[in-house]
Amino acid sequence: MPNVIDANGKIVREVPMPAIFEGDSNPPVHVIYRAVHREMANARAGTASTKKRDEVSGGGRKPWKQKGTGRARQGSIRSPQWRHGGVAFGPQPRSFVESLNKKERRLAFMAALGERFRAGAVTVLDAGEFQIAKTSEFATLLFGGPNQAKKGPSTLIVCARGEANGDAIARVARNLRRVSVTDDGALDVKDVLRFERIVFTTGAYDALVGPLANEGGAP
Repeated sequence: MPNVIDANGKIVREVPMPAIFEGDSNPPVHVIYRAVHREMANARAGTASTKKRDEVSGGGRKPWKQKGTGRARQGSIRSPQWRHGGVAFGPQPRSFVESLNKKERRLAFMAALGERFRAGAVTVLDAGEFQIAKTSEFATLLFGGPNQAKKGPSTLIVCARGEANGDAIARVARNLRRVSVTDDGALDVKDVLRFERIVFTTGAYDALVGPLANEGGAP
């Protein structure tokens, strides 16, 4: 059961872990891999571009006659073998978008999040009375001190969209090298796997994990 801590780092209560995450399970590694690969591929811009032979300016005149010079025959100074010539088989703008059906995306997310719950790597922060204004104080809350924060577990803080103290949390966390802040709508499989610890605010936990308590609908 995840612990709920207050703004002073004290454990005030526990929240029940959704029943869907209880017990051991064999995570569908292949589905998780496909979900992460899709997220990384969809983030690619696909704007790499090189000019082909017919796109490079110049080269309209044959550099020398076909025969009699002793040199290799050439048709244009913009051929790929020439300096400043076109690029053969170079990258062109393209889309890297991959598709994955909704059931597989949900399965991957649930499997990854369930592993974090079973490993005890999920904590809930009661941010209702959050008044921390210094990064050092926030480092003490999360890691026990600023020095420990330099080598502590990588931590992802998940706030609820539109949360009153979301901006304050992001502000005091931005100078902590091993801490990142996101919102419950942007949380994905890649983030769940990349960080060693996940800290939900109570608002984010209720919005994202709460619906799973009844076996729950999709997050």
